[in-house]
Formats: sequence, structure tokens, C-alpha cells
Amino acid sequence: MTIQVGQQIPETTLKRIREGIETVDTHALFAGRKVVLFGVPGAFTPTCSARHLPGFVEQFARFRDRGVEVYCMAVNDPFVMKAWAASQDVPDGLLMLADGNGELTRALGLELDASASGMGARCRRFALYADDGVVRGLWVEEPGQFAVSGAEQVLAHLP
Repeated sequence: MTIQVGQQIPETTLKRIREGIETVDTHALFAGRKVVLFGVPGAFTPTCSARHLPGFVEQFARFRDRGVEVYCMAVNDPFVMKAWAASQDVPDGLLMLADGNGELTRALGLELDASASGMGARCRRFALYADDGVVRGLWVEEPGQFAVSGAEQVLAHLP
């Protein structure tokens, strides 16, 4: 079942690369913060690279001005996420999080079977807004669509 507004972000771990690979706990990532987490089916995929991530990169300062952190997540390994961030000129502070085993994706109820495309289990395209770990806004795309989870759309619906 898909996570709903009013529910707590599930506790799992994700990976990111800085000086080395770090394991980060979702409760620690979201506690005491206003966060937009957006998920994509895959790093370097067409819509993700041409529209979804670039929109959040372009609007990053506007989120920060509103006191909102921005996190990007995909069911990819941390090395891929780091390379994708570098290729997209992701600013410092926009966290690129690897859900390599799909644990958070499954816990959120946002898994996507992309086996027909040779991609296996992935994350549906979505964005959510959480305040202190509680989901306050949720925008989940229909498969193959990019209409409700972009940066401009999310900014328009933040409190």
C-alpha cells in the first residue's frame, strides 16, 4: 500500500557517497527538517535526466529559501548516483540517495516492475513533502507520465 499523507516516513537505510560510502538512516534524514524527497525510475534515464532532476537543480535555491531540503532517490547504486549528480551539476546540499536494494521504495509502496524494459524493480516517479518525518504532501505519477512530481508543481503546493 502506498504511503499516505499524515503517515511517518518508514525507517530504512540508504547510501550516499561523499569521502566514502555512507549509510544514512531515514529517520535521521527527516527528523526536525522540512524535506522534499523525489524518486525517479533510474539515474541517466531520459525523463529523469532531461526534466525531473534538472527541474529540482534549477529550483534548488527556491526550496532552500523556504527552508526545505531536497533529496533525490533512485533504485541505483551510490556510485551511479554520484556520477549522475556530477553529470547534472547537482548543487551541494541536494542529496543524491541510493536505494540500491529498493528497501525504502518498497516501504513507501512505490515500487515499479520495469522488467519488460530490462530494468527490474525500480521506483515509481514521485515527490513527497515531509515535515519532521511526516508526509504532508504526496504526488505520484502514473506510469510513463511526468505531470505532478516536478519541482514547479511541488513548489506551488508547499505550505
